[in-house]
Amino acid sequence: MKALVLAGGSGTRLRPITHTSAKQLVPVANKPVLHYALEAIADAGITEVGIVVGDTQAEIEAAVGDGTRFHLSVTYLRQAAPLGLAHAVLIARDYLGDDDFVMYLGDNFIVGGINDLVSTFRAERPAAQILLTQVANPQEFGVAELDDGGRVVALEEKPSRPKSDLALVGVYLFTPAIHTAVTELKPSWRGELEITDAIQWLIDEEYRVESTVISGYWKDTGNVTDMLEVNRLVLESLEPEVSGSVDGASQLIGRVVVEKGAVVRGSRIVGPAIIGAGSEVSASYIGPFTSIAKDCRIVDSEIEYSIVLPRASISGVRRIEASLIGHDVEVTPAPHTPRAHRLVLGDHSKVQISS
Repeated sequence: MKALVLAGGSGTRLRPITHTSAKQLVPVANKPVLHYALEAIADAGITEVGIVVGDTQAEIEAAVGDGTRFHLSVTYLRQAAPLGLAHAVLIARDYLGDDDFVMYLGDNFIVGGINDLVSTFRAERPAAQILLTQVANPQEFGVAELDDGGRVVALEEKPSRPKSDLALVGVYLFTPAIHTAVTELKPSWRGELEITDAIQWLIDEEYRVESTVISGYWKDTGNVTDMLEVNRLVLESLEPEVSGSVDGASQLIGRVVVEKGAVVRGSRIVGPAIIGAGSEVSASYIGPFTSIAKDCRIVDSEIEYSIVLPRASISGVRRIEASLIGHDVEVTPAPHTPRAHRLVLGDHSKVQISS
């Protein structure tokens, strides 16, 4: 069994971060989201992985390499344009051969991994196995409709009028039957080859399609709100560790990681939080659910429930929260300017001004 990991796409919902960085490499607890996906695949006993890449191929390759660090053998598959999930299967045909495979969206995060899902699929081998979860906004996802017996009867991509609140999670398992399905597709109204249409083709042709409704945690980390929520979740399981330097004037409360080479001076850090290697935190407050990446500088500032990417600098700022701060960013106070009221008042007016 192989894995097909999708790491292309433009990441429009995470702009401007993704103007210069692949969305799959935005860190959660100082580790790229894509790395969590690869670790889950390796834990499930899969060793051969094809990674579908686009314009950010060089960056993805630099972060993953040949896969050795994950105990994987990685092959990169170039997708000329993000033309849909089914298109990714189409271009991976030669690599996948006649093997069963799991398709994993590289910006998705699933707590607990995929071991049970893979084991069940290997034992039962339906043509397709999909994961579903209840969402409040099904119109933003692929949506499944089930009959009274829980059988999948219809799928639709981002419907304007969803027939259920069951969204497809970004992990799918397929036998080679899916290759016939994707060759039968025509582009959707979005101009893409939709994997939902391919699975619907399997259903219409009376192939067996199984679904599992998960109650565990899943997030598509394609926007800032979800990225911060996943960061919070991962930090919840953080084990405290201080490998860097923390002076006697500083206070670490709860689960705090200070990585090797990081320096904390005269500051208060309330966990769960992580301070990356080579970063400096001075005369500052770092609040819960905050990840400071490597080589950052936080001076005389307050920040919580945020992700700060490498080499960012925050100095003299009160107060930052629920923020995603990119690589090499500088955040400083605005210059003080004189304040004045400009008034045009009629006769006999009464004005109260709080200055």
